[in-house]
Amino acid sequence: MVSRLKEKYQNEVIKAMMEKFNYNNIMQVPKLEKVVVNVGVGEAIQNSKALDATVSDITIITGQRPVITKAKKSIAAFKLREGMKIGCKVTLRGDRMYHFVDKLFNIALPRVRDFRGVSPKSFDGRGNYSMGVKEQLIFPEIEYDKIDKVRGMDIIFVTTANTDEEARELLKLMGMPFRAA
Repeated sequence: MVSRLKEKYQNEVIKAMMEKFNYNNIMQVPKLEKVVVNVGVGEAIQNSKALDATVSDITIITGQRPVITKAKKSIAAFKLREGMKIGCKVTLRGDRMYHFVDKLFNIALPRVRDFRGVSPKSFDGRGNYSMGVKEQLIFPEIEYDKIDKVRGMDIIFVTTANTDEEARELLKLMGMPFRAA
């Protein structure tokens, strides 16, 4: 089963991008390479159960089991030692990535209170986009009653685009709701 977003990319986005940027070859058209969902769990230093709850939430949201991330440096002020488990991340590619992005654009983001669109300025200069979500409750799979604590997450879209302008156009055509600048 091909996801709606992948079908949209193949049928509409490629044509529109080739017309706008005058590509000679279909392989020059930028595409979404991967999506990384990262959650930092600060309270995992004192409470290791907090990390387990976060791992289960991210597994439900993305459909893929996350990797536990560990501290690279010790920071005495935070009572943090090198190697302590402090978060988790998931790298989505292929069909899972398209399903997640489709769900994010069409279901989750519109559920954010007072949502006016995502910032068009969060590009890194190489065609990648990052955004933050303040709570995991915007995803329909998460049950409100089973949440111990509201946690945010970082979502990074990695594209094959060479410039921010190409990446912005790609994400806009795929349905990302950018706010008017």
